Amino acid sequence: MTLSPKQSLKPKVAVYKFSSCDGCQLSILNLEDELLDLVSVVDISYFLEATRTVKPGPYDVGIVEGSVTTQHEADRIKEVRSECKYLIALGTCATAGGIQALRNFARVDEYVKAVYAHPEFIHTLEKSTSIANNVPVDLEIWGCPVNKGTVVEVLSALLQNRRPNFPPSPVCVECKRRSIICVAVAQGIPCLGPVVHGGCGALCPANGRGCYGCFGPSSAGNFSSLVNTMVPLDRYPNETANLLRSFSSHSPAFQSAADAALKLASTKEAK
Repeated sequence: MTLSPKQSLKPKVAVYKFSSCDGCQLSILNLEDELLDLVSVVDISYFLEATRTVKPGPYDVGIVEGSVTTQHEADRIKEVRSECKYLIALGTCATAGGIQALRNFARVDEYVKAVYAHPEFIHTLEKSTSIANNVPVDLEIWGCPVNKGTVVEVLSALLQNRRPNFPPSPVCVECKRRSIICVAVAQGIPCLGPVVHGGCGALCPANGRGCYGCFGPSSAGNFSSLVNTMVPLDRYPNETANLLRSFSSHSPAFQSAADAALKLASTKEAK
């Protein structure tokens, strides 16, 4: 799919919200000056976070924030896919189920009964799933929230008929670039930085915490090595496994690594 700012009509862009906190949509609104440039070359036809004005589809590009957690959303994402030529999953909720995917490790009905006075009014799916688990997705942008510069790069690439430039560097490289001392080496704090895609600016290590993995798995990540290195650093039971079962828990790479970390930790305890 290619967009061209030279065509007589501006490419139509739609931004949708599913189960999420709205943070990734706010990242788009926080583009400020870049947003003014963007609206000069594309027609933002549907974006309820920004305007109540709705222009009918079909749309050239659909941007979806949030995960699928209800039957209504499972049905609606199929409608979104059918009216968008090019579909982008925006943020970690859309790409890996997000924090709400923590429910995937337990029974949702037990939570509903414990939290709500009238659980009979709650209609939800057993699992929180990514957009790609429900319909074909053309591109995924990770982050919680996403890096607004990455959003600009993606839309610019579509307009310029080229592939988006997503450097494969993990968070560890961002730490080096910012001269941040490695929290794992210096303080013995488990950190997912070696296997997590960069883009956050190494926010957590810069504040003395290990990376939580909200920017998703790096294509260059060695998860087996990470598990063998970080589990011995666990400061409480299953710390590394819990890190892997947080923001990006529903991504296959994180799921298998978390299982490996739990197995290694149990072996360690048995000794």
